[in-house]
Amino acid sequence: MSQENTEMKRSLQTRHLSMIAIGGSIGTGLFLASGSAISQAGPGGALVAYALMGCMVYFLMTSLGEMATYMPVSGSFSTYATKFVDPAFGFALGWNYWFNWAITLAVEVNTAAIIMAYWLPDVPSWIFSLIFLGLIFAINATSGRSFAEAEYWFSMIKVVTVIIFIVIGLLTIFGIMGGRGPVGFENFTTGEAPFVGGIPALLSVFVVAGFSFQGTELIGLTAGESENPEESIPKAIKQVFWRIILFYIISIFIIAMLIPYTSPYLLGGEVSDVSTSPFTLVFQRAGLATAASILNAVILTAVLSAGNSGLYASSRMLHSMAVSGQAPAFLGRVNKRGVPLNAVIATTIVGGFAFLSSIVGDGFYGLLLAASGLTGFIAWLGIGISHLRFRSAFKAQNRDTSELKYKARWFPFGPIIALLLCLMVIIGQDIPAFVEGDWSAILITYMSIPLVVSLYLGYKIKNKTKLIPLKEIKLKDKK
Repeated sequence: MSQENTEMKRSLQTRHLSMIAIGGSIGTGLFLASGSAISQAGPGGALVAYALMGCMVYFLMTSLGEMATYMPVSGSFSTYATKFVDPAFGFALGWNYWFNWAITLAVEVNTAAIIMAYWLPDVPSWIFSLIFLGLIFAINATSGRSFAEAEYWFSMIKVVTVIIFIVIGLLTIFGIMGGRGPVGFENFTTGEAPFVGGIPALLSVFVVAGFSFQGTELIGLTAGESENPEESIPKAIKQVFWRIILFYIISIFIIAMLIPYTSPYLLGGEVSDVSTSPFTLVFQRAGLATAASILNAVILTAVLSAGNSGLYASSRMLHSMAVSGQAPAFLGRVNKRGVPLNAVIATTIVGGFAFLSSIVGDGFYGLLLAASGLTGFIAWLGIGISHLRFRSAFKAQNRDTSELKYKARWFPFGPIIALLLCLMVIIGQDIPAFVEGDWSAILITYMSIPLVVSLYLGYKIKNKTKLIPLKEIKLKDKK
């Protein structure tokens, strides 16, 4: 296979990467699940959980940013795991990540159809699912630039919504809107607040917060198509921290100030009932009667954004693995517009089959969802391990970190803290199942782990790979 028909086009601008970074993790996790987080752990517990998960994600993204700036490739962390750890590790991480996003694509087109039922309840949901799947495919099949442009505007809508929410929320807290006068801190002091349910509740919200932030690592995958990765990736990574503070922490603080954790509405968080969204509740308290319908449109945008990102991420990972010989070669071919079209088609077909299985029977679809549950966290774990090995190789080969255009924050403490938190989230996925000895629940929840281990061992045994010695890791030549 010649080089020219596997090479991606570098067409993504800094503004695309910056907006993808800002809007990447703003989705149903913030618009819907944040309410249930406050309900489970109280206002203080939710803020602590999201702040800690935000720190974890920030440090992991600075690790990814350092490697992506040093070696900007499509497929990023699978490639880094292959080059800096063990080809079997890269193989397992790559297929794990592809599977995660292929199933996510199916979930999002299904969710989009549920949202459309809010306005058009009599139209069969599968029609909307097929329309949205076709739209997402068309965006990704056109060019990398069309994906980035669509994601730019999807993210813009989400960002503007959150900013409006923050402004209206603050005006309501100060008594300027809503007609009830200034709001005190009574919601932080009533009942068991600010911390409710102790450590188990906090751990459960860690899981919710972790899922909310998934998709942030997409920045690393865009490196292979960025016009100027050395400038755009560090800029996008820096914005991760501010977005976490502004969009998550401030939003949750506003919700907690205005809606008590005991409110039965916060127990919602189901996409099928947008009226339970804490954003809707705050808007309605401020006197905005049409809030539910408007927010439903915004959540539809967030779902389409997730599906769009999912197809992009999975097809780029598949392309990268094909180029490195870890997937069928035909998936690595790129058309004249720089799109790995075979990888896009293959992922769309798998996502489509997964979606159709939800119509035929929920059993198999539920099994797919369970199997993909931990895959995002496993990918984050892989990023952290690859970065520690990368830096260790730098040291073992007497290379100076001044060669790095961008350096991870607080190394090595930041990445180590992030790895420990990530492990805590993975282990804490279903603590009650361990307490109750419910082995069937444990098997379903943690199914991703044996799947990844099987991929790793299978590739390792077949190809007789080994952990690459630090002094043999191939780094770029000194300039």
